[in-house]
Amino acid sequence: MASANKQNTPAAARRAKLEEARRKERARERRNRIITISASVAVVAALVAGGGYLMSAADKQDQAEEKAKSSPVQGERSWDKLTQNHVEKPVDYPMNPPVGGDHNPVWMNCDADVYTEAIPNENAVHSLEHGAVWVTYNDKAQPADIKKLADRVAKTPYSLMSPVKDQDAPLILSAWGKQVTVKSSTDARVAQFFTKYVQGPQTPEPGAACTGGIAK
Repeated sequence: MASANKQNTPAAARRAKLEEARRKERARERRNRIITISASVAVVAALVAGGGYLMSAADKQDQAEEKAKSSPVQGERSWDKLTQNHVEKPVDYPMNPPVGGDHNPVWMNCDADVYTEAIPNENAVHSLEHGAVWVTYNDKAQPADIKKLADRVAKTPYSLMSPVKDQDAPLILSAWGKQVTVKSSTDARVAQFFTKYVQGPQTPEPGAACTGGIAK
């Protein structure tokens, strides 16, 4: 009976309670470890899958850009053997807007610059020599197209935009020796022209500055 009474003492009850608490704590820690490990495995799996998706998307983007660069721009006009002399007088260019030829010694700033007024042809041609794409429009261009093209230029180094009231078409894109008329800002050739000719292979002076010139 003494042994039974000893097992029922307050001290024994406290020990039993403490042991039960420890058992529950060990069980809780085990569950937490399982949850942590499972979550880590899920995160790693997601990262691997996500990384694979991102790599696949990047590969597709690279392939699209390479295709744009290697494919001809439909309806594009080209001029060869353009002169590159620096002159400080007006130049009578055979095309409008001009895509090359003699030009002013100072370039028009073309570091994503959008001009709302006409700019000198002679300075803009110097920008083309440095590898810029020049977007121009006349009074017949739709405001929505002007805004969307302005947004693209504003995000693209080595590009500039300005109005040319007497050009034949509402929207024209020009690079050194290259020019295309597009129907709207959503014309697929807009993206292709930018991809192909911003600092493209036609550039006479690749890497030359598009800042530090004239900012009208």
